[in-house]
Amino acid sequence: MEPFRHTLKDQTPLYVFVAVLFLMGVVFGALMVNALTLEQQQDLSRYLGDFFISVNEGGESFQPLTYWEVAALHLKWLGLIWLLGLSVIGLPGILILDFLKGVLIGFSVGCLVGQFTWKGLLFALVSIAPHNLVVIPALLIASVAAVSFSLGIIRSRVLLNRKGTAARPFLSYTGLTVAMALVLMAVSSFETWVTPVMMTWVTPLIAQNSL
Repeated sequence: MEPFRHTLKDQTPLYVFVAVLFLMGVVFGALMVNALTLEQQQDLSRYLGDFFISVNEGGESFQPLTYWEVAALHLKWLGLIWLLGLSVIGLPGILILDFLKGVLIGFSVGCLVGQFTWKGLLFALVSIAPHNLVVIPALLIASVAAVSFSLGIIRSRVLLNRKGTAARPFLSYTGLTVAMALVLMAVSSFETWVTPVMMTWVTPLIAQNSL
């Protein structure tokens, strides 16, 4: 317990930095909505309107992803973070991925709110927020672990010119990544079977305005 407490304390600045970077991505993504042209906004409104009508009526165009498709999307993102952490030179890529994740969420929520105001926000709360309350922390924890591993390799091998084994840090880093993978697989079940049901609770409110 004591080593864990020291590790968490040492990594606190990294957690703060990565979290702020993600939040900057969310803000940037939300602001991107205002940068869309009038034609793009109309096309987006038409697409979202058709989507909500399809969800409300159970149309064929609304086909929820299967469990393994949802899990694969999250695991690919996590796997890329893990690989970038191993490569050392991929350190900036980890930070870019965290920023992009924020952009995607910010843009999605911004589009819904911009087009449907409070109804769009309500839809975002049931379709985007629930699983991301677990997915985002899991990815940020994996990102901090990846950054810490890369910095540790740079510090020991490049700056201090040490030739000791990296097996223990690697196993610790990989073990944490596997733990986050299990978390993502668990939350994927919620996203697969519960989120679509929650979406159908809200879509009638929006579909009425889209008819």
